[in-house]
Amino acid sequence: MIEVLRRWYERHFTDPQVVILALLLMAGFLLVIFAGRILAPLLASLIIAYLLEGAVSKLVRLRLPRLAAVIIVMAGFFALVAAALFGLVPLMSQQVTQLVRELPVMISQGQALLLQLPERYPQIISEEQVFDIMGAIRAEATLFGQQVVKFSLASAQHLVTVVIYLIVVPLMVFFMLKDRDAILAWFMGFMPRDRRLASQVWNEVNIKIASYVRGKFIEILLVWAVSFITFHWFGLQYAVLLSFLVGISVIVPYIGAAVVTIPVALVAYFQFGFSTEFVWVLVAYGVIQFLDGNVLVPLLFSEVVNLHPVAIIAAVFIFGGIWGLWGVFFAIPLATLVHAVLKSWPRHDVEDESDDTGQVVPEAQNGSEQPKVSAGPTTA
Repeated sequence: MIEVLRRWYERHFTDPQVVILALLLMAGFLLVIFAGRILAPLLASLIIAYLLEGAVSKLVRLRLPRLAAVIIVMAGFFALVAAALFGLVPLMSQQVTQLVRELPVMISQGQALLLQLPERYPQIISEEQVFDIMGAIRAEATLFGQQVVKFSLASAQHLVTVVIYLIVVPLMVFFMLKDRDAILAWFMGFMPRDRRLASQVWNEVNIKIASYVRGKFIEILLVWAVSFITFHWFGLQYAVLLSFLVGISVIVPYIGAAVVTIPVALVAYFQFGFSTEFVWVLVAYGVIQFLDGNVLVPLLFSEVVNLHPVAIIAAVFIFGGIWGLWGVFFAIPLATLVHAVLKSWPRHDVEDESDDTGQVVPEAQNGSEQPKVSAGPTTA
């Protein structure tokens, strides 16, 4: 066992480039895990600056001074944030409050519907089970209402912190964009000169993540707009809130669409009942999800993130379990980073065979200490 571990270590970690890459990855993950809460404003500023750098670079390529490009991009970013804070957030907050108020009525309607099941299928479900189910639903609804109120109070209590963040983060983003080259040069001064493997991984991840973020932003806006127009056309209540949930759900592939289907179907049922309008709302929602998954996603993300669906779902669970909501949000970029590391990691394709003692030994050494790849029978 010790010999196997020694050979594995010599195969993967004798190259200084691999050691540098491994140390950088380990330092980055440890920093986020143990100091992420303390460095939250700095990390948020880094992410925002990274996302805005693409627009700044395009303006600079048009021969615009970098300072002017940064000011223009920051002004546009502030305009979007202000529109969301003063236009969208109050409207969504109003619809959430209205939904919480109507939850008891919806629960009563659901209870009346469930009480019909013991009469139709007494061998499957009983009245006691229905009352147990309704009790659990009422408890969850009460907890949801309390969490909404608690969130509102907590937001009021931390208003000073929010104001500080609204001042500090934009300032850091501005200086990170303005002095990007100087900051990178200072940071690179602490890095080893020979860092080819780390640079290779970063270049691949940078290209893919930039394309992914740009495509995902377009996808969210399109799905959100189409969903709102559809729900509003059908006269569905809470159209702004539901369309926002549908748009945000595309961040979590496969799982997000399945989860958001539940509130859309429930609101449509409690408003229309089992009617033609209810069926058409679900059909329209299904068409939106079909076009998003089979037309929009292949068009926006063709060859950008070449990950298997199982790998994407696993990344959502793993990083979501580590960092919560932010882990879910950045699951695919982090999975892309892991994929790039594994793809660029040096490999030695060695065909090993077992000797008589059961130990694994390299096949043909030819007098060299490095294992030689066997390409078939050799000829004299």
